[in-house]
Amino acid sequence: MRQLVMWNIVTLDGFFEGTAPWELSWHEQIWGEELERFSIEQLRTADMLIFGRRTYEGMAAHWRTAENEIARYMNGLPKLVFSRTLKSAAWQNSSVVREDPAQVIPALKRNGCGHLFVFGSALLSRALMDAELFDEYRIAVAPVLAGSGRRLFDGPQGAQKLQLRQTRTLQTGGVILHYGAGAAA
Repeated sequence: MRQLVMWNIVTLDGFFEGTAPWELSWHEQIWGEELERFSIEQLRTADMLIFGRRTYEGMAAHWRTAENEIARYMNGLPKLVFSRTLKSAAWQNSSVVREDPAQVIPALKRNGCGHLFVFGSALLSRALMDAELFDEYRIAVAPVLAGSGRRLFDGPQGAQKLQLRQTRTLQTGGVILHYGAGAAA
């Protein structure tokens, strides 16, 4: 059975994006050889990438022309973009899904053996968190206090207990946290 995994990078004060769309200059503070290797490791376990429209558009704009190992995975993997407004998906191996993600994702999880990764996509992630569909949260914390921007975990949601599975400290000062859904045993 596939696992649904959230992957995001946030600042220490909880922002995943600046005050403007795609304002991510603080990513430079955490990026390095270790995070690049980790990104490749994750992509090797992926069956599919899942995005909301805004993240899809930004990712497609970047990765379609990039040329490195991460780009080969990003471009080669099947991708779903959940959107009611996007007319078509031009990025290689992409499909637009108009249905409710909380209805579609459970069926996707039952078919396959690799991970389903949600990158960015705060609005989509919120819907999936509210439906308690994530099996794992992988969050990299950048050693930056942004002061303002868009928070990843923002808005109404009931409490969800998570279990810390792994931590990894990076030479850049960042930390990667792996949390599993469900209460600790």
